[in-house]
Amino acid sequence: MTTGSLSRAARRRWWWTLWTLLAVSALGIAGFAVPPYLTGNPADSNVPIDADVAWHYLSLGIHAVPAGLALVLGPFQFVSRLRVRRPRLHRVAGRIYMICILIAAAAAVFAAAATLGGLAVQVAFYLLVAAWLYTAAKAYRHIRRGEVQLHRIWMIRNYALTFAAVTLRSYLLIGVVLKKTLFPSIDFDELYTACVWASILGNVLVTEYLIVQKTLAPLARRRPGGRPATGNGEPAIGARPALDAP
Repeated sequence: MTTGSLSRAARRRWWWTLWTLLAVSALGIAGFAVPPYLTGNPADSNVPIDADVAWHYLSLGIHAVPAGLALVLGPFQFVSRLRVRRPRLHRVAGRIYMICILIAAAAAVFAAAATLGGLAVQVAFYLLVAAWLYTAAKAYRHIRRGEVQLHRIWMIRNYALTFAAVTLRSYLLIGVVLKKTLFPSIDFDELYTACVWASILGNVLVTEYLIVQKTLAPLARRRPGGRPATGNGEPAIGARPALDAP
C-alpha cells in the first residue's frame, strides 16, 4: 500500500469518526430536547418558562421540534455516497431541513423575546436566528444557480449554527461540573450566558477555520500570487468543501 493510499485511508477514518460523533451527539441532544415539548405540559420544559407569557412554552415547542429534526437530518446531507446514489432522497431531505430551519427560526424569535436569561442571551439568540436564516438563504440561492460546491459550503456554515444546540448543552454540562468543583461562586445565569455565546461563536470560528484550511488555502497556494479563485471571497465552484466526505 502506497503512502498516498495510507494518507487517503487516514483521512477517510478521520472523516467518518467526526461524522459519527456529529450524528450520535445530534441524535442524543434531539432525543433529550424535543420530547418535553410533545407532552403539552409546560412543567416538562427543559428551559425555565415565563408564567406571565402564555405563548412561551408553545413557541419553545414550535422551535424545538423542527430544530431537532434538522439537527438529526444534517449529518446525512454531508455524506457524498448518499448524494450520489440517492440524489432524490438528498433533495427531499434538504427541502425538509430548510423548512425546519424556517419554522424553528421564526419560533425562536418569540421564544427569545420571553427568555428569562436576560438581555445578553436575547441578543445572542437573535444573532443566531439572523445568521441561521442568512446562511440558509445563501445555500438555497447557490443550489438554485447550480453552484453545488458553494451550496455545500454554506450548508456547512448553516449546520454549524444548528449544531450550537449540541455544543451549548455540552458546555453547560462541563460548566456545571466546574462550578461545583472549582468555581462555586459563579452564578448559574452568568454561566449560561457564557455558554450560549461560546456555543455560537465557537462553532462559527471552528467552521470558518476548517473551510479556510480545507478549501480556500489550497486554492490560494495553487493560484499565481496566492489570490483566491473568485473575486467575491468565496471558494471556486470546483473546490471540495470542508467536512465533505473524502
